[in-house]
Formats: sequence, C-alpha cells, structure tokens
Amino acid sequence: MAGNTVVLFDFDRTIIDGDSDNRVITEMGLTGLFNKLRFNLPWNSLMDRMLEELHSQGKTVEDITECLKGTPLDQHIIAAIKAAHALGCELRIISDANLFYIETILEHQGVLGCFSRIDTNPSFVDEEGRLRILPFHDLSSTPHGCKLCPPNMCKGLVIDQIQASVSDSGVKRIIYLGDGNGDYCPTLKLGENDFVMPRKKYPLWKHIHGNPKLIKAQVHEWSTGEELERILLHLIDTNPIQDKIISGNASQSN
Repeated sequence: MAGNTVVLFDFDRTIIDGDSDNRVITEMGLTGLFNKLRFNLPWNSLMDRMLEELHSQGKTVEDITECLKGTPLDQHIIAAIKAAHALGCELRIISDANLFYIETILEHQGVLGCFSRIDTNPSFVDEEGRLRILPFHDLSSTPHGCKLCPPNMCKGLVIDQIQASVSDSGVKRIIYLGDGNGDYCPTLKLGENDFVMPRKKYPLWKHIHGNPKLIKAQVHEWSTGEELERILLHLIDTNPIQDKIISGNASQSN
C-alpha cells in the first residue's frame, strides 16, 4: 500500500519535539522582546520582527543556521521518515513554521531529500542580509475565511489541493501527523480510508476527542518518537478497506 500513500507531517512538536520559533527566540536571547510584543502582533509578524532584532544586533543568517542545527530530532522519527520514503510513500510537510527553519533542520539531519514538497510560510534573505518571513496566504488579498485557522495559513486549503492532485495520480489515502490547533481543520477533511495521527494530549488530540463523530479518518494517537515510528510504519503496511471488511464481519458474528 506504500505506493498509494501520501504521508503529511506537521513540523513543530511533530517532526521535532519542540518549536523552531521558540528555539531561536530562547537560544538567541530574544525572550525579553518577545514577551513585550507577543500580544501586540500576529505570530507570523512577530517572528519577522524577532529576526529584524537579530539583524540589528549584528547576528547573521549563518548565526541563525548554527542555532537551528542544534535542534534535537528523535532518531526514531528520522528512521520513520527514511523508512516511509524507502517504501515508496510520498512525504510532504504542512507547517506554520517557515521554510528556512524547516529546510535548515532537515538538511542538517540528512532527511530533507525525503520530502517532495513543503507547504509553509515562505522566507528569504533580503538585500541587507536579513532573513525575512512572510505569511503563507497573502494577507493583503481576500482572507481565506476559515474560522479554525490563523490568518496567515489555513492547512485545510492545502489539504484540498493535495486531495485534488493525489486523486488524479491514483493515490488512495493520506496519513496525517500533527499536534496543534492548526492541524484540526485539515483533519476534518480526511476521508474514511485516511489516517490521522494526533500527538496524545496536545491540542489536535483534544479537538478529536472532544467530538470524535466529526472525524471520518481512522485515529491513531502517539506520544513518543518510538511510537510514531512503530504506528506510522504499521499504517503504511495496512489496507484500510480490507480492515473495515474484517472489522465489519467480526461485528456481525458477535
């Protein structure tokens, strides 16, 4: 079933255990300014402001890169990514982090090449050598209109695009891994042959357990990198349609 599977990963608190934005804030001495501005700016704009502060202090893109390279990544998750890719799954990332942080961390860990696409807030280095972060959705144009997602990114719209593209390519199912509030909207769009892997006791897990009838996909929770690896590789090898037939026959015989 691997060749018929797209595995979609969130990044912060899913691929990495912590938060990439918070790592840069903490490790590069921005906590004071962050706490001062955190309730005055949207998160995306706040992160861009943090990078402006680093630039004003003389910190370079290379300094930020070295900070990000120190981000720990569970070896079980690295193994899961490599195994899923080797089995023939298409791997993508949908994240409200930013492209520079994600690519830097994954490249350092040797798994960037496993992912065919990364949908996240774009980033670039301007003519002054300052790293900039932009919103995924252009905030100056028509709002995306989703009440579940932040203004800068609706992951549900990304899922719509992915579902349209994979249906044309013959892909039968999606496995979605995430943890946060922003992962709930795309989870609602998954079908009965799909799987969602929420991180246990994180916001996505709480949303799902708050009203499980809204979720069509099969739910498999995880807590640690070891559990993520074990469950993901099991699901890749699972035929959800056949499982439903077996489960239905078992229910009828009881």
